[in-house]
Amino acid sequence: MKTLTLIRHAKSSWEYDVIDHERPLNKRGINDAKLLSSYLKRLNPQVDLVFCSDATRTKATAAFFIESLCIDLEQVIYNYELYDFDGRSLQKVIQECPDAVNYLMVFAHNHAVTSFVNTFGCKYIENVPTCGLITIKFDIDRWQDLKQGTTTKTIFPRDLK
Repeated sequence: MKTLTLIRHAKSSWEYDVIDHERPLNKRGINDAKLLSSYLKRLNPQVDLVFCSDATRTKATAAFFIESLCIDLEQVIYNYELYDFDGRSLQKVIQECPDAVNYLMVFAHNHAVTSFVNTFGCKYIENVPTCGLITIKFDIDRWQDLKQGTTTKTIFPRDLK
């Protein structure tokens, strides 16, 4: 059994003159990341590994979860391939995850996140909002054998406000 929690980066700011890859979080994004990471801490997931897009807004979102869940930085891999918007690279990175990892957390971008959860989860989600969190359980032993799983958790910032 494998568990995947996918988190779309929190709301980013457009007020700075930077390239897309370097956009920071805005105030709402920071507040949402704090809110969701605090909520997830109460559920106490036993995360084995974190994959995170190396975009500024995604790393900033992940930082709240890493701190809140006391995840060792040696368990975090920043990967440019996750700066993906259609989902092909997202799927590839997940399928290349070491099989010793049973609980994987991934921070990525839309439309890749929405496309992935609708392809591999059992619950249709029209659009995963910023800082949206979805957990899917897979009845597999190897990540490369990824197939449709069971969506077990869907938490959006609006659900906690």
